[in-house]
Amino acid sequence: MTTRDNVPAVEPCMAERLAALAADPKVAAALKVCADEVERAMAEQVRISQIEAPTFAEAVRGEEIARLMKEYGLEDVVVDESRNVVGRRPGTGSGPTLAIAAHLDTVFPAGTDLTVRKEGALYYGPGIGDNASGLRSMLQVLRALNKAGIETEGDILFVGTVGEEGNGDICGAKALFDGSRQIDGFCALDMGDVYTVQNAATGAHRWRIAIEGQGGHSYIDYGRVPSAIHAMCRAGAVIADIVTPADPKTTFTIGTIKGGTTVNTIAARCEVDVDMRSTSLEELDKLERTVLGAFEKAVADENARWPEADAEHQLRLVKTQIGNRPAGQQPDSSPAVQAALAAMAQMGLEVRQFRASSTDANKPISIGVPSVCIGTGGVTHNEHSLKEFFDSTDMEKGPQLALLIALALVGRKGDEPALEKHVY
Repeated sequence: MTTRDNVPAVEPCMAERLAALAADPKVAAALKVCADEVERAMAEQVRISQIEAPTFAEAVRGEEIARLMKEYGLEDVVVDESRNVVGRRPGTGSGPTLAIAAHLDTVFPAGTDLTVRKEGALYYGPGIGDNASGLRSMLQVLRALNKAGIETEGDILFVGTVGEEGNGDICGAKALFDGSRQIDGFCALDMGDVYTVQNAATGAHRWRIAIEGQGGHSYIDYGRVPSAIHAMCRAGAVIADIVTPADPKTTFTIGTIKGGTTVNTIAARCEVDVDMRSTSLEELDKLERTVLGAFEKAVADENARWPEADAEHQLRLVKTQIGNRPAGQQPDSSPAVQAALAAMAQMGLEVRQFRASSTDANKPISIGVPSVCIGTGGVTHNEHSLKEFFDSTDMEKGPQLALLIALALVGRKGDEPALEKHVY
C-alpha cells in the first residue's frame, strides 16, 4: 500500500486499536453484513435518490430516513427544528458521542426527473451518488451494528442533515452544533471515493454585491449620471489582480453578473455574486476585506468621475452575505483523522488524497471537534449534473470503513474510546 507525501503516519496506539477491532468476531460479522447486503443497500440507495430533496425542501426524504432509522432499531429518532433527522444509538451512558452524518439535499430543483436507470454495476440518475450513497452507507452502518449485536461505550448519532448544498450554507450542520447537543466527534459521509480523507475545512464566504443608482439616457444624461455597470467593472478589474497565497490555498471568483436594461441606458443597477475560499480563517477574512473594499472604492471612484451628478443620482453599495461556511484545520493527531487513516490501513485501502474540502464537517472542525469526511463506497461520476451516475463496484467498503472508524472513536463496550467526552 502506498500513500501520498502529505499523509501523516498512523500512531501505533490507533493501529493497535484497529487491529483489535478487526480480530473481534462481532466486528467481523458486522463487516460481513455490509458485504452480504450490497443488493439490498443498492436498492435502498435507488429508492432514496428518487425522492425529491431540493435544498430547503428535504422534508419528504427526511421522513423516509426517519422511518428507516426506526425500522432498523433506533427508538430515539427526531426531526428537529432545523429539519435534521437525528437518531440516537445509545452506548453505556458514560462514553463520548459521535455523529455520523449524510446530507439529505440535492442540487436538483423540484420537478427534475429522478428516475434511475441501471446498466450492470452502473446506476444513472441525478443525485444517485451525491448524496443518496451517503445516506445508504449511514443506514448500512446502523443495520450492521445491530445485526452483529455490537454494544458501544459511547453514543452514536445517525443524522440526515439539511442544507448542505449551495445556498443551504450547511445550515443543518450548523444547527447540529448550536450547543443544544453534546457531540464529541463527527464523521461525514459525502463522496463515493473511499481512498480520500478530507481532514480540513475549506471555508467559503459568499456575498451578493449590488450597485444601485437612478440611471438615465446614454446621451441625454451623459456626464451627470454615474453608471452602476461602470462602477462594477472598476471593482472587477481590481479584484481580478488580487494575489492570494498558494498555501494555505485561498481563492476567489466573481461567479455571476447581471445588470442594465438596454444598450442606450446608463445602468441603474448591477449585481454580482462573489465566492471566496480558504482553509485559513485569517486569510479568508483578509481576502474578504480586500474584495469588499474594492467594491466600496469603485463606487466612490465612479461617483467622483461625474462631479455634476447630484445627490439623487449618486451610486450606493448594497452588500448581502449569502454564504458563510467556516474554515478550519486540525492536527494530524486528531482522533477522527487517526481513526480514518488506521481503518483504511487495516482494510488495505490506499490513501490517494488527503485534503481539505467543503462539507458538513466544516462546522465541527471550525470549533475544534475532531471530524473527518470519508467516502461512501463505489464511485460517483458527473455529480451535480443530470448525467450523474454511480458505479456500485466495491460499495460495501464505504460502510465498512465508517463502521470501523465509529467503533474506534466511541469504543466497544468495555473499551476506552479514542474520543474524549468534552464538558460543555
